[in-house]
Amino acid sequence: MSLVTFRTPLAGPAAPSPSLWRRLARAGLIAVGSLLMVVGAIGAVLPWHLGLPVLLVGLIVVLRSSMNARRRFIGLQRRHPRIVFPIRRLLRRDPELFAVAWQQALRIERMVLPRTWRPARRLRRRWFRKRA
Repeated sequence: MSLVTFRTPLAGPAAPSPSLWRRLARAGLIAVGSLLMVVGAIGAVLPWHLGLPVLLVGLIVVLRSSMNARRRFIGLQRRHPRIVFPIRRLLRRDPELFAVAWQQALRIERMVLPRTWRPARRLRRRWFRKRA
């Protein structure tokens, strides 16, 4: 049984190696992810509120493509765990969107409003209390 090889126009000593193609593909993914992150950051400021999902998709693409970005993200996570933890929860395979949104609403409410004016806390106690 013999192997049949097909010659392509790029085959031969001047042909780019597979590792070159991988590096080019990785650079392309990093560029696309970075572009999505920039568009998402701009969109997060605008009133349509669609920038955050685009920003997260761009972050996912960059973190999966770049080891350097992963190292920086882990360093950021170690320095500021309370800020990065919700982002990590959204980057999981099955993200808990409602739980993250609820946690952030409670956190923002605690930072902005005095203790007596916190409606989300009362709603949580009314809706989610344990029933006997």
